[in-house]
Amino acid sequence: MGLAVIEDVFVNNLLPILLAAATGFTLGKTLRPDIKTASRLAFYIFSPCLVFVSLEHVGITSGEFGKLALFTISVSSGMGLLSLLVGRLFGVGRRVLASLVIASVLVNSGNYGLAATKFAFGDGALARAMVCFVFSTIITYTAGILIASMGKFPARQALLNLMTVPAFYGLVAAGTVRYTSWQVPVFLERAISLLSDASIPLMLVILGMQIAEARTWPGSRVLLIGVAGFLQLFVAPLVALLLAHWIGLAGQTRQAAVLQAAMPAAVVTTVLAVEYDLDAPLVTGTVVLTTILSPLTLTPLIAYLLSSR
Repeated sequence: MGLAVIEDVFVNNLLPILLAAATGFTLGKTLRPDIKTASRLAFYIFSPCLVFVSLEHVGITSGEFGKLALFTISVSSGMGLLSLLVGRLFGVGRRVLASLVIASVLVNSGNYGLAATKFAFGDGALARAMVCFVFSTIITYTAGILIASMGKFPARQALLNLMTVPAFYGLVAAGTVRYTSWQVPVFLERAISLLSDASIPLMLVILGMQIAEARTWPGSRVLLIGVAGFLQLFVAPLVALLLAHWIGLAGQTRQAAVLQAAMPAAVVTTVLAVEYDLDAPLVTGTVVLTTILSPLTLTPLIAYLLSSR
């Protein structure tokens, strides 16, 4: 794996994402637009359209779909157990422990991961990354909320949160169309495609805007931020590679799944931290640190996945 290959992977696959996010960062620092409104647009309208368009015609078998779901759940469970063990070793309290777990487990498989997958491996891999993204979103709004609330949130309510995830309905709709071979009317197909095309660019701009809102963190949290960052950027890819081999993922499916699992911390964790009174500096610091350092780990990982397909 030569230096020229590494440079090519970074310049052509990750740098465009960073530049797109930088526009959102600049916008956030200067005009300070309403991030919540933009995020809701992406969450409720653009994301489900992207999921539908990506999965409607792609040749993903039910077996492959099941493997991707198993992979995503297994990686999240494995990282959850590891971060829980690390937190116990550090002797932190329940509030900080919950913060460490969600900061180490929930990954940015949406606005960052989907774009990186598309640029690095193409539309076929993007469709498979969509499956990981949907299940990662489901995990965030069920297990993520349970963890963030430190056991006080009713399990029944967490499961009901699944019904509020629009991307899940995009997946169901795409599966229904494929299973029934229903021909979507041209006007509807084109409308959904237009919204889908806007999804990734908007997500990247939102990512930059969210980073622009990040605040500094106290020195007392630097060590735990470093630990969470290490788990996200270094341990998670290794766990993902091992699980991909064990589950039997190959080709674009393996590339998409492993890259999705290796993404930096999800920005939505900062929302959970505020909503459920967790250690916000720890969570926000992990998001910023892992996002900034992610090119250093993702570049060689993409190069490796490309060479070992």
